[in-house]
Amino acid sequence: MRVIAGKYKGRTLVAPKLDARPTLDRTKETLFNIIQQRLNGARVLDLFAGSGQLSIESLSRGASSAVLCDNNRLSIAAIKQNFEKIGIEPKLYTCSFEHCLSALATDSIDIVFLDPPYKSNFYTKALDLIDKYHILSEQGIVICEHAREDSLPNEIGSLAVSDTRKIGTVQFTFYTRR
Repeated sequence: MRVIAGKYKGRTLVAPKLDARPTLDRTKETLFNIIQQRLNGARVLDLFAGSGQLSIESLSRGASSAVLCDNNRLSIAAIKQNFEKIGIEPKLYTCSFEHCLSALATDSIDIVFLDPPYKSNFYTKALDLIDKYHILSEQGIVICEHAREDSLPNEIGSLAVSDTRKIGTVQFTFYTRR
């Protein structure tokens, strides 16, 4: 894994030593080409952060801040190691995504990366809490990365699917406020 563009371009990143599936560079590049116009000055939340690569890529491309959440000790170690490589102390919640979202209630987050373990039931619950706690800014976007064959609900509370993109075996489902 590496940082693809921006001020940290070319830095290599480590993945946690577990069954996680880091977003592939080609897939990550396509995703960031889609959201590039939203990144300048954006506040980012990376739930189920894994290695922290999506947050680091966001910061590299102009996001103003990133909050990460993961509760796996190997992921937390990888996140800290990767942020050390770019010289930034991560804003890291080492707890469940439910506790993290509760702690961020009424924050104004512009981009939420939601990439839980595939085949988990976490997508719907996380989207429901993001809506319930009013975490997403008015023009914000939630980006769910999931297996191409999995489908997510079209609406959850005030959040609705605004776009979907299939890239190889992965699908990104984008939610915005209705």
